[in-house]
Amino acid sequence: MSPRGGAVARIRTHRARDSHTRRPRLAGVVGRVGPSLVLVLVGLGVWQGYVTAAGLRPQVLPSPLRVVEQGWAFREEIWANTVPTLQVTAVGFVASLVLGWTLAVAVDFVPWLRRALTPLLVASQTLPIIAIAPLLIIWFGFGLLPKVVVIALVTFFPIAVGLIEGFAATDRDATNLLRSMGASRWRQFRYVRLPGALPRFFTALRIGITYAVTGAIFAEYVGATAGLGIFMNLQKNSFRTDLVLAAVVVTATLSVTLFALTYVVERLVIPWNGHG
Repeated sequence: MSPRGGAVARIRTHRARDSHTRRPRLAGVVGRVGPSLVLVLVGLGVWQGYVTAAGLRPQVLPSPLRVVEQGWAFREEIWANTVPTLQVTAVGFVASLVLGWTLAVAVDFVPWLRRALTPLLVASQTLPIIAIAPLLIIWFGFGLLPKVVVIALVTFFPIAVGLIEGFAATDRDATNLLRSMGASRWRQFRYVRLPGALPRFFTALRIGITYAVTGAIFAEYVGATAGLGIFMNLQKNSFRTDLVLAAVVVTATLSVTLFALTYVVERLVIPWNGHG
């Protein structure tokens, strides 16, 4: 066989291997997403059939087709209110991550803080946000800060607890080995405790991110000039149920997208964990 023919054969072999690798991955994605899509389509079909058969007015319950049609017709206005919500969500969730990591690392390095802070962390989740949010507006005004505080209160708890539990579950044999080799507390944290906690962190991250967009919208309800929360409130007052549901669809899409992105980030940060 000529050198050129050998190169062509190797290329074909690599392509065949890539195709065989992609097929199981594609099958896995379809297997995970397929049942949910089927269930959603069945639900939409039942919804559409019920609205059509019952002859309900759009102000009471619009059909899925009307929601899509009106959502597309008002797409520019919906997008103009989606951007502020995304911005608030991003800032609030970053603040939540900083707070969660700071608390978790502090607890890991200062063990008595675990006993001191754990009850406070649990208590923070019993606060009625619906009652606290208006007070935040009174204290901090109508700017960005009260919205960030609301999002942080809603999302930082699973992140902090996930990291604390992840650090605590580190392999003790590995830690003892590093300690016997004279490794400092920081090196033990860097090489053993931190990598060992990352899988639990990403699990907690997925829990927190699902509440981030909803927290931002709720914060907008109590004080904002733009955002999906404001848009839904205005459309509700105008009896535009179809546009309220269109905004709900956008909210759900944003949450699902952010949830899916956590798997992408996890695959990049800890490829050894086996997700994806």
